[in-house]
Amino acid sequence: MDQVTDLIASIEMHRKEIERETGLEASRAYSLGRLQQALLEEQQAAQQDTTSQVRVATAEALANEIRRVGSLSRGASQRPPQGGGGRPQQQQPRNFRQDQQRKSPKSRGRRPMGRPSGR
Repeated sequence: MDQVTDLIASIEMHRKEIERETGLEASRAYSLGRLQQALLEEQQAAQQDTTSQVRVATAEALANEIRRVGSLSRGASQRPPQGGGGRPQQQQPRNFRQDQQRKSPKSRGRRPMGRPSGR
C-alpha cells in the first residue's frame, strides 16, 4: 500500500509540474494515463490473488485518484483565470464612524468616568 501511496504522490507532483509548464489538459492527460495503467496492473494482480484485501484497497485508492484528476478540468473551467487580464476588485470605502455608532457602549470595554455609583 505504501508503494501505491508513493506512486500517487509522485504522479501528482509530476502533474503539477506539467501543469505549470504546458497547462491543465496536458497534465491531466499524463496523470490519467499513468493512473489508469497502474489500476489495470493492480486489477490484474487482484484477479490472480482473489483473497488479498490489500489489492482491493489499492485498486480502490487508484480509482479514487482517477476520479479526482478527472474532475480537475471541470472545476478549472468554472474558475476565473489566474493572473491579470481584468480590472482589479476595489473595496467599497468604509465609514468607521457609522460602524462605531452601531456598536453598543458595552462592547467598547471602557469604564464610566466619575465615582462608581451605589456606595
